[in-house]
Amino acid sequence: MLSLASADALLAPLAEERALLLAVSGGPDSLALMLLASRWSLRVGKKIVGATVDHGLRADSREEALFVAREAGALGFAHRRLVWEGAKPVTRLQERAREARYALLAACAAEIDPDCAVVTAHHADDQAETILFRLCRGSGVGGLAGMSAVSTLNGLKLLRPLLETPKTALEAICEEAGRAFVTDPANADPRFARARLRALASTLAEEGLDRDALLRLGRRAARAEAALRHCAAEIEERARLESDAAKARFGVEALRGAPEELLTRLIETQTAHFGQAPRLDRLERASRRVWRALAAREAVRMTLAGALIDLDAHSLSFRPAPPRGRRA
Repeated sequence: MLSLASADALLAPLAEERALLLAVSGGPDSLALMLLASRWSLRVGKKIVGATVDHGLRADSREEALFVAREAGALGFAHRRLVWEGAKPVTRLQERAREARYALLAACAAEIDPDCAVVTAHHADDQAETILFRLCRGSGVGGLAGMSAVSTLNGLKLLRPLLETPKTALEAICEEAGRAFVTDPANADPRFARARLRALASTLAEEGLDRDALLRLGRRAARAEAALRHCAAEIEERARLESDAAKARFGVEALRGAPEELLTRLIETQTAHFGQAPRLDRLERASRRVWRALAAREAVRMTLAGALIDLDAHSLSFRPAPPRGRRA
């Protein structure tokens, strides 16, 4: 069983960072993260700040943030209470609260230090839940890989060093330190999809779809995603004819016969560059149309997420779509 003595091993992925903003809600996971940081041998010489996002969705949210502030102070950390201001949405509440939370954390980290990384306490159970959630929604291979240990957040680094650590181990760390923690009732609220999935956990586990099985799926999906990214980058480089700020053009002979998935990734990358990141369902429809046209040696012109896509006998090109009402 892991303990506070495991701090150096668990937080090793943070060793190269000079400034860290720990996202601490007051639950056992994030409180354990802060406890581990307090015992970390590399703590000296690094700027470490705790932050709690007060979403204002429950009457006791302010008190919970103040509780975390006291815990942070007792461990020698500065603390920031970040308040989600304004009217709260009626629909997609958890999704929008998540967006607001990360925006507040990113802004706070940027104020602390230009190179400050945001650190969350997402753990193995969260990872399995994320994979299951995405599986239920028909995610692609990249989504089934789950959360990344290292990603970006509004231009800043987002780190999840505890993704392989079970929730029970983090709860044990809080118990070892004799620290109370907050329990969020939303975690069991059936209005939210993730709470409903948690209620099904024991039934799914009986059928073999437990945490370990979901994590295996995530690791396999991550390997497949890495291979697909590599192959997509190779075919993009091989097919490229020209590329600048105004336009990108790729030779059809290098693309014809390529697997549809690799063409889809090229279209996704170029559409996001010249327009916006496309929705997966619209991306797939557009890619299927281009893929079929390539095979049939037909021309195609379409817009996708603000990008204009042109396929002719010689090239597949991308550029920003003209304003509505104007001809390209």
